[in-house]
Amino acid sequence: MSELQSALDALAAEDLHELTDGAVLDRTTLLVQLGNRVAAELTRTVRHAETTQAAEYDGLKSMRSWLIGHPRLSQTEASRVVRSGRVLEHFPALAAGFADGQITAAQVNVVAEKIGAGEVARAEEQGIDLAAFDQVWARVATESTHESLAAAVQAFDDALDPDGPEPDPTEGRRLTMVKHADGTVTGHFELDAAGGEKAQAAIESIVQADRPKGDERTRAQQNGDAFVQLCDNQLASGNLPILRTVKPHVVVGIDLDDLVDPATGAGAAEMGFGATISAARARYLACDGSISRIVMGPDGTPLDLGRDHRVVTPGLRKAVERRDKSCVFAGCGAPSWWCDVHHLVHWLHGGETSLQNSALLCERHHTKVHHGFRVERDPGGRWRTYRPDDTQILIGALAH
Repeated sequence: MSELQSALDALAAEDLHELTDGAVLDRTTLLVQLGNRVAAELTRTVRHAETTQAAEYDGLKSMRSWLIGHPRLSQTEASRVVRSGRVLEHFPALAAGFADGQITAAQVNVVAEKIGAGEVARAEEQGIDLAAFDQVWARVATESTHESLAAAVQAFDDALDPDGPEPDPTEGRRLTMVKHADGTVTGHFELDAAGGEKAQAAIESIVQADRPKGDERTRAQQNGDAFVQLCDNQLASGNLPILRTVKPHVVVGIDLDDLVDPATGAGAAEMGFGATISAARARYLACDGSISRIVMGPDGTPLDLGRDHRVVTPGLRKAVERRDKSCVFAGCGAPSWWCDVHHLVHWLHGGETSLQNSALLCERHHTKVHHGFRVERDPGGRWRTYRPDDTQILIGALAH
C-alpha cells in the first residue's frame, strides 16, 4: 500500500505541460486502467469484508452502512460496490477483466443491476450456462460500447424461462435518492414496463395541464416540477400512511428573528430530513401551513411548546378556492388542488388571514410572487399580475 501511495504521489508531481498531446492521451488511458484496477480491488475487498462480517468490528451490521458512514460514500455508490462484489463471484471472466483494468466499474454495474442471486438461481434451475454469458459479457465490455453490454445483459434476462410465470414486477423496481450538502436531492430509478408507463402517465398529465404562456423551461425541468407537484398533491390529500404518529408533511424549523427579518437569510431554516433552506423560502412555506411556537433555553433545551396554529383554516381555503377556482397568476390557470393560499400581505408583516388578503397560486407562481412578482385583485374582481419592474403581464384580449 505504501508503494501505491508513493506511485500516486509521483504521478501527481509530474508537470503535464511538459507532455505532448499523445503522451497526455496515453497517460489518460493508463490512469483509466489503473482506476479500474483500484475499483476492482476495492470491490473484492468489500466483498470479503461482507462475507466475514468485518463491519461488526466497528459496530455496524453491513458493509453498505460502513461505506456510507466511514469513507463517506454516497448511498448509491455504496450499494453499487456491494452489489458488484456479489455478482462477480458468479462471473470470473468479467471479474478478471475488471481486475486487469480493461472493464470499468460502471460496466460491472450494468450486470450487477440486472443479475442478482435470484436470477443466478433461476439460470441454474433452467440449465442455462452462466459461463457462456460470462465470456460474452467480458468480450463485449472490452471491445464494444457501454450500450452494447446493456443489450447483451438483456439477452440473459430474456433467456430466463421466457414462457414461464410472469416475474413479480415489484422485485425489479428501484428508487434511490441522495441528499447533498446544500440540501438538494438527486436520484435514480428503474421501473418495469408497466410501472414506467404509470409514472410517465402521471408526470405527463401534470406537464400537459400546466403549460403557461412563455414557459421556456426544458422538458427535464418541466418533468422535475411535475414530479414535485405530484408529491405535493399526495401530501395535501391527507391520504398517505401515518409517519411516526402523524400524517407526513413538510417540517421547517427557523428562529423567530430570521422569520420576521425581510432579508433572504441563506441557510437560516432547517427542514425535517436535514436540509437547510433560506429564511425567504421558509416564509414562502409559512404562507399556507401550521405554525408551532417553541421557546428555547440558552442551552438549546425546549422550555415551552405552543399549540399548532393553522394559518389558513379549512373554511377559508374553501372560500378562496370557490372564488379563484385556479392559480390567479396571469396565463397559468393551474387547478386549485395544486395551489397554496398566498397572503397578499404576509401575516408576518401584519397581513390578515382573510378572503380579501388571499390568492390561489400554484407552487411555481407562488415562488415567483415571493421573488418580486405581484398579484392584485382590482375593484372589479379581476386578478392582475405585475413583474418586478411593476409592468403588468397582459394576455389575450387584455394585450390588445
